[in-house]
Amino acid sequence: MAQEQEKYWTTEITPTSFAKGLGLKELWQKKYLIWLFIKRDVTVQYKQTIFGMGWYFISPLFTMFMYIVVFGRIAGIPTDDIPQPVFYLSGICLWEYFSTCLTDAAGTFQSNAALFGKVYFPRLVMPVSKVISKLFRFSLQLATFVAVYLIFVIKGVPLRPNWHIFLFPVLLFMIQCLALGLGLIISSLTTKYRDLTNFFGVFVSLWMYATPIVYPLSYVTNPTLHKIMLFNPMTAIIESFKYGAYGAGEFSWTALGYSAGVIAVLLVIGIAMFNRKQKFFIDTI
Repeated sequence: MAQEQEKYWTTEITPTSFAKGLGLKELWQKKYLIWLFIKRDVTVQYKQTIFGMGWYFISPLFTMFMYIVVFGRIAGIPTDDIPQPVFYLSGICLWEYFSTCLTDAAGTFQSNAALFGKVYFPRLVMPVSKVISKLFRFSLQLATFVAVYLIFVIKGVPLRPNWHIFLFPVLLFMIQCLALGLGLIISSLTTKYRDLTNFFGVFVSLWMYATPIVYPLSYVTNPTLHKIMLFNPMTAIIESFKYGAYGAGEFSWTALGYSAGVIAVLLVIGIAMFNRKQKFFIDTI
């Protein structure tokens, strides 16, 4: 009897474990897929729309005007003597980027179930590409903020940028990691507990009001409530950016270090849960 020819497999698909580096090596090897998905997301998001990429500018400006009317004029909430358009736009740009990245990462399994069921590739490619592709939208919205900022500088408004503004790339990276880590945790949980999707939408909306977006942290005068707000990892990020951009707000290395530590833990937990869940999510989704 002829000896059966030995078979060799070029790829072996196994659940990624924590000891194998959370699958980051495989993710790096498939970086070309990340680029393809980024290109797809950027080109098709506003295809067949009336205003096209104009929505990138319309959205923050419209939100800014609503905040000025509701929180500035009606509620009378102060903005640390910073012009209201500048104050609100700074928070809007950062929060919209964070919330959209978080929402897309949280819906990874749900929105890509059909694709994941047909072909294998590192599942982390999808949420990572979403976070990076949103940088295009964020850069245009940030340009809107810079334009409004310069208008007030030309008018002679004493805005005081300082060297802390150079921390911006670090702050942006922290936002990306927080959105990715927490999004992966939520995505892993919602494959089994569908009703968490409804809770997630409410959670993100409430989280914004627990972050100094429409009010400065100095407005929270209650010492206990002030300390509680610092447990929110987004608080130090938003305040650090505002402090560097126009010299108002609160900056603390301790608070920023705390945020970085929380974000690192959430990111590791999120990737570990995501990699563990991907081996059987098709059976439960």
